[in-house]
Formats: sequence, structure tokens, C-alpha cells
Amino acid sequence: MDNSNSSGVGVLDKAASVLNALEAGPATLATLVQMTGLARPTAHRLAVALEHHRLVARDMQGRFILGPRLAELAVAAGEDRLLAAAGPILTHLRDVTGESAQLYRRQGDMRVCVAAAERLSGLRDTVPVGATLPMSAGSAAQVLLAWEEPERLHRGLQGARFTATTLAGVRRRGWAQSVAEREPGVASVAAPVRGPGNRVVAAVSVSGPIERLTRQPGRLFAPAVVEAAQRLTEAVRRAG
Repeated sequence: MDNSNSSGVGVLDKAASVLNALEAGPATLATLVQMTGLARPTAHRLAVALEHHRLVARDMQGRFILGPRLAELAVAAGEDRLLAAAGPILTHLRDVTGESAQLYRRQGDMRVCVAAAERLSGLRDTVPVGATLPMSAGSAAQVLLAWEEPERLHRGLQGARFTATTLAGVRRRGWAQSVAEREPGVASVAAPVRGPGNRVVAAVSVSGPIERLTRQPGRLFAPAVVEAAQRLTEAVRRAG
């Protein structure tokens, strides 16, 4: 192990050397020993302990790989940057479209509204910040599911009001629309916000009555929603 990177806390330095080695790709225990310079029992003990905390995982061949917790932490680190940028961007989107604008993040099998800019008057679709909605309906749910790994995507489609074909269209266009899918009389348009590694970390949307958004809301508002999503993506990446 490279002592020039020593923090003075030996066990953490050794754990960090395991994670640094896995940055290069999947590794067997023998490869970990070779790359870190750790004794075989130490490398094994640390890798298994990191696996317990989901910082390390195993691939189909049983090799050690970086675990899903790292991606979750990266998303969480970007959340404050995302929310800091969301206010003015959602307000601009509301003003441009004349409809309520929301920002959603996925949380397990649900999606949570983490920011919103409500239409100031008249009939509107109100989704309070903190509201939890299902992942089975609505344009934001489509966006949050469309770029998932195949297994998670197919699991998410069970009981959903949209299909795999719908999600293929979302990936092709780069935005989603829904009409009376989540709630009767409500239409919406959503687009993905991307974080590190191009991962979809949130969905920005506008929603309102079908009478105003029509049965093809994407024709009206997709460009504005996509632009807002791109501005949020740039804000997250710039701050990172």
C-alpha cells in the first residue's frame, strides 16, 4: 500500500486501497492482494466487511466490484446542489408554460416531490413538496424508470399503467408524457435530470388539466421541460 496516502488511520487507509483497486474494474481476491499489497486474510476481511455495507458487491463470477452504496452516496451528495438550482429553474419553467412545475426523485418503489413551483391562479395540479406518489403512473415515473437496469425496469413495469413500449419511446425522445394516467383530468410532461455517470437522478415535470395541456401535452411543453432538465443537469455537474 502507498504510504504517501496514509491518513494515520490504518484500517481506513486499507479499506480505501481496496476501493481504489476496484475502480479499475472487477477483481478476484488474488488481484486485490496484488494491487493493494495487503495480506490475503486482511484483503478478504476488508472486502467482505465493505460488502456488508454495500460499498463492495460481487459480479456473476464472484469477483469483487464497487457496490451500489457508492452510487447512492454520489446521488445524495448532488441532492443539495440539485435543490439549490431547482427553485429558479422550476419558477422559470412555470412562467414559460403557465403550468405547475415539479421535481421528483425516486425513493424505493415511490417517487417524492422534492421541489415545486405552483401555478399562481386558476385550475392547477398541486403537488406539495414532500408528497409521495407511485412509480406506476405519470410522466415523471416513466422518466425515473425508463433508464433503469433491465431487471429493475421489468420489475417496475409490474402493475404500471404504462408499458415497456412506452418507456422505449421515452428513451428515444428524451421525455415522457401522460394523460389521465396518475389522476383523471390531469396531463403532464417530464424529462430526466442526470448526475454523475449520466445516471438519471431526478425528473422535472409540468402538470395541469387536460383542457389546457391537451391529449398531446408533449407537443406543447416538451421543449421547455427538456431545457429545464438540461439546466438542472448542468447545475449538478458544474457544482460537482
